[in-house]
Amino acid sequence: MQYGPAVRRRKLGAELRALRARAGLTSGEAARLVGWHQSKVSRIETGASGVKPADVRLLLDAYEVPDGEERELLLVLAGGEHGGRHHWWHAYRGVLPPTYRDFISLESQASTMRTLETSVVPGLLQTPEYARAMTRAAVDGLEEPRLDALVEVRLARQDVLRSDPPLALSAVLDEAVLRREVGGPEVMTRQLGRLVQAARLPQVQLQILPFAAGAYIGITGPFVIFSFPSTSDLDVVVLDQMMSSLYLERKEDLQAYSEAFNTLQIHALSPEDSLDFIAGLQHGV
Repeated sequence: MQYGPAVRRRKLGAELRALRARAGLTSGEAARLVGWHQSKVSRIETGASGVKPADVRLLLDAYEVPDGEERELLLVLAGGEHGGRHHWWHAYRGVLPPTYRDFISLESQASTMRTLETSVVPGLLQTPEYARAMTRAAVDGLEEPRLDALVEVRLARQDVLRSDPPLALSAVLDEAVLRREVGGPEVMTRQLGRLVQAARLPQVQLQILPFAAGAYIGITGPFVIFSFPSTSDLDVVVLDQMMSSLYLERKEDLQAYSEAFNTLQIHALSPEDSLDFIAGLQHGV
């Protein structure tokens, strides 16, 4: 059983503890309701041990948490599928590393996503050709069937921008993202056109940080901040690394990265000027 990163276990445990308190139960009373020892409830609530989705359902039933957004998010954090249904990425579990599945599950449940990209177009805004060229370059010696599957996953993720309600995406892109010819000039021209289309969507705010801005906070690497509709306690920062992803959960980390993103937005071009900037590059202006 894949329980996800430790951050998710701790966040899930904190939420379950809050729900138990809301239900007016002690940990011992909750344990008796579901037929467990009190120590198991305590380990789950502190994030000391993983928890199966079936066990989370038992606790949620005991705490009389109704079906809905809150319940579904907690089950996803446990690595489960709401109502026994498999999410779309389950079909790709053989080609997706656990950290990527964790990222997709968080992305699918988030209400907002704030991201700084310093080198490549965000996955949610990539064209198929760009996604293929980027994936081929990022993973050496990738066989064609696995390449096809990874590109399919990248494109399927983009459905979150068309869901109801859609994910609200705020992205700050370094100018280098637009000038790096991934896949060649024709692929980049189409990719720039895709960015122009995306920038016009009401759920997308796209800003460009031009070279003229000089050095800036965050220049050392990209990051993503996920926020969730039911509670800010589940917000998380994700840092991409070569072989894995780092999840930051502390309030100090969240505050620091949120403030950094706000600063980036101030120094970046406005959404309107960014749209003109991208369109100018697309047409060779």
